[in-house]
Amino acid sequence: MAIFSFSQPQYLFLLFGVPLLFLIHFFSLGNKKKKALRFANFDAISRIEGIDFFSKNVIMLVLNVFIIVFLAFAISGLTFHTFMQSSAFSYVIAIDTSNSMEADDFPPSRMAVAQKTAIDFVDSAPFDVDMAVISFSGSSIIEQDFTDQKQQLKNAISGIKIREVGGTDVYEAILTSSNLLQNEEHKAIILLSDGQINVGSVDDAIDYANRREVIIHTIGMGTKEGGMTEYALSKLDEEALKSMAYHTGGVYASGENQKNLTKAFSNIFQLTERKVAIKLSDYLLLFAILLFVLNFFLSNTKYINFP
Repeated sequence: MAIFSFSQPQYLFLLFGVPLLFLIHFFSLGNKKKKALRFANFDAISRIEGIDFFSKNVIMLVLNVFIIVFLAFAISGLTFHTFMQSSAFSYVIAIDTSNSMEADDFPPSRMAVAQKTAIDFVDSAPFDVDMAVISFSGSSIIEQDFTDQKQQLKNAISGIKIREVGGTDVYEAILTSSNLLQNEEHKAIILLSDGQINVGSVDDAIDYANRREVIIHTIGMGTKEGGMTEYALSKLDEEALKSMAYHTGGVYASGENQKNLTKAFSNIFQLTERKVAIKLSDYLLLFAILLFVLNFFLSNTKYINFP
């Protein structure tokens, strides 16, 4: 999956220069045509102006259009995201600790099953994989920084409790996890949640992860039928979780089916692709300069009159 993004999309307004260029070009041609018609001797006016009034100079126009487009994309920070083969990843395990994780559709609770699922993930990892653990609800807490010591990771996971802080802020969870991963070469997040996101934007979380070349794998903790909490019925929202996984190159699995989870864990560790961002600004700027030089050359030679 290939994705294009812009680090400074506000500068894309420069693309309005393209229709403006067409407007100026054809307005100028119209004025020159009117001027030329006033002369009986077209050869004379041609010698005076040094150009053919009736030539549309299509080559020059196309060059100028490409120059504007390349400059606009370069200034806007056009970036190409793709996937390349990789040897190993570092992982952040992010566990939802909001009140909805008390629901009983995963007995004894979603939280207990999420912790067991996370521990199973740690146990199934190769011995030298670095992992960290965070918990999140209305805010995020780093429970364990990066280590390859499985017992430390499992102790951190086992110690996580439901928090009284309201809300489920997935954006902050992805931000915190991505920032933890910033010095790692290949980056992935394992997010365990029921998808009941009521703080922060899923789209913003996806965009943040993509800009930092982070893959998000999600595990749905809950059922579509839902389970009771102290406050109300809580249902699994798969769409948010599937969206985060799909748009960042990750995989989604349901925590309801242990067989599916085991397969998902196996697939995650077998994944050999990492996300790579290729910044195209320098290349686009170089192309724009080369086209400008070509444009300058043509404008000072007889080739300007190419129809």
